[in-house]
Amino acid sequence: MRLPLGRPSLDPYADRFDVPRATGAMSVTFLGVATLLLDDGETQVLTDGFFSRPPMLTTLLRPIAPDPARIEAGLERAGADRVRAVLPVHSHYDHALDSAAVADCTGALLVGGSSTAHVGRGGGLPEEQIRVVTSGDELEVGGWSLTFIASEHCPPDRFPGEITAPVVPPAKVQAYKCGEAWSILAEHASSRRLLVQGSAGYVEGALADRRAEVAYLGVGQLGKQDESYLRAYWEHTVRAVGATTVVLIHWDDFFRPLDQPLRALPYLGDDLDATMRVLVPLAEEDGVRLHFPTVGRREDPWASSAP
Repeated sequence: MRLPLGRPSLDPYADRFDVPRATGAMSVTFLGVATLLLDDGETQVLTDGFFSRPPMLTTLLRPIAPDPARIEAGLERAGADRVRAVLPVHSHYDHALDSAAVADCTGALLVGGSSTAHVGRGGGLPEEQIRVVTSGDELEVGGWSLTFIASEHCPPDRFPGEITAPVVPPAKVQAYKCGEAWSILAEHASSRRLLVQGSAGYVEGALADRRAEVAYLGVGQLGKQDESYLRAYWEHTVRAVGATTVVLIHWDDFFRPLDQPLRALPYLGDDLDATMRVLVPLAEEDGVRLHFPTVGRREDPWASSAP
């Protein structure tokens, strides 16, 4: 089968970049891939914290390391000055590369499985700044209650397995093995709930007894799966938690820096159009609002989920 050249255009989805702007204290800010800043006006929680986004050739051919200038610019752009916890959704480099550096410069806890803990140790974090969790664990951070549910990475997982020793940057990309993958449920004292599904994988039935009005749904590599996989993914994430608003993440080309306009991953790695051909009808069937987030903008996805 001959792969098409280039990448999908975002133009056909321009009207879906319409998550309402946040007008109150509660907001979610998308910062590329699966990096999301959750903010209630007092306490901030950051998933992943991946800002360095090294170029493709560098990633493939050389050891990689966090870029302090890009991290500082990303945090400043997002107004991330009250971060209390950094939560990588798994430990691949496009999620966890910067996590220790972000925790270090913000004073936040780095929270994840044993693989993420080794990223933290390799990045020089003290043990008291690392929190290891297992499936079902809950963590209270300000007004946020965070629950970690074991999940899976979307196939294929190019760097499977666990990280068993500290990863000291610069390190080769394959050192950042997947480790534990999470579905993260964030519930706020204001009764707002959201699911962060950072990777397009799932565990059947894992979210059956959970509820969230909003789902931030990773779609990276979904376009390479058959339709039955996409339907099962939707069933065991969006339908499982009863979400009425879905915001798609992990569709952007993470080799491109955040100071340039985002673009879709190339066809070589994914096919966003193929994903949308399945997800759009599923959303319409279920009465779910389907959005893309606008990078760097404080948004209120709960406003979209209101009747």
